Amino acid sequence: MADESDNIILEHLRHIPGMVDKLATKVDKLETDIADLKPRILGFETTMGHVMAQVGHLQVQIASQTGRIDRIDGRLDQIEGRLDGIEKRLDLIHA
Repeated sequence: MADESDNIILEHLRHIPGMVDKLATKVDKLETDIADLKPRILGFETTMGHVMAQVGHLQVQIASQTGRIDRIDGRLDQIEGRLDGIEKRLDLIHA
């Protein structure tokens, strides 16, 4: 029985170097994959930074245009009020 246990143990010990080699190969592949991903992630981060800057610029432009539209809307309201007053004075509409 002891001989069988020794043989099983020796058999398992013989497989360890092959398993270590396979594991080392997998670790090497992972290191290569990670090394390939790092520049891609950096490029993505750089691109996202540019996109965020452009979005910020667009927000400023939208705010500016919104202000201009509000001012135009206010002027149209004033003109409309003045036009109503003129029409009333000329009896073009009923008061």
